[in-house]
Amino acid sequence: MNKKEIEKILQQFKSGQIEIKEVLEKLKHFPYDDLGFAKIDSQRQLRKGFPEVIFCQGKTLEQITKITKRIKETGGKIVATRATFEVYQEIKKIIPEVTYFKEARIVAVEKKKKVSSKFILVVSGGTADIPVAEEAAVMAELMGNRVERLYDVGVAGLHRLLTNSKKLLAANVLIVVAGMEGALPSVVGGLVDKPIIAVPTSVGYGASFKGLSALLTMLNSCAPGLAVVNIDNGFGAGYMASLINQLNEVKE
Repeated sequence: MNKKEIEKILQQFKSGQIEIKEVLEKLKHFPYDDLGFAKIDSQRQLRKGFPEVIFCQGKTLEQITKITKRIKETGGKIVATRATFEVYQEIKKIIPEVTYFKEARIVAVEKKKKVSSKFILVVSGGTADIPVAEEAAVMAELMGNRVERLYDVGVAGLHRLLTNSKKLLAANVLIVVAGMEGALPSVVGGLVDKPIIAVPTSVGYGASFKGLSALLTMLNSCAPGLAVVNIDNGFGAGYMASLINQLNEVKE
């Protein structure tokens, strides 16, 4: 339930269209909806402008479907991350219009992208980093941003990055995703004057320690204007990039 929906309920009560009993029925899930195993934050959309996201990893199919059904009943929006195809199939039975973004592992109702001169650029070091990069890109798109992609331009072949310098310089915010040693965000940080969100991935051989090496490299970057999210956290990067990209946007 968002601000407009609450205002509509209050206006209906004020004009006498509905009784206090109906108002209470419509607002009964505030401040949160308690399912026992989960407490759905029904005010998240109102407070932050984007609804609570279902993190599917670690949840059972039964838990995911119960959460989905309750969100649908209360008129909320469905966004599920780290979702398998099996999860998608179950959610689709409840909400037929959902889309499965396979590489991003996200289930959601696709939102029309904003037409804007400002865009978020998602850059990946290698092809193996694309699933995390797509999680970031799709999240940013679901939040209403124009997103462009530049994949497989890691430091092992730096000319691939440099031949795309126009795109790098034109972006309003950049998300740079890399595994292995995680050097790409530092290189990009030395080229652009816009904020960079660095995302270390768990891609790499044994000494990369499942992304720890890339994380430490990014945290120790000498390039200014670079912030780092956790290993494989494409969702967090896409969300943060959206907040930055829309700072001066007029909200409806």
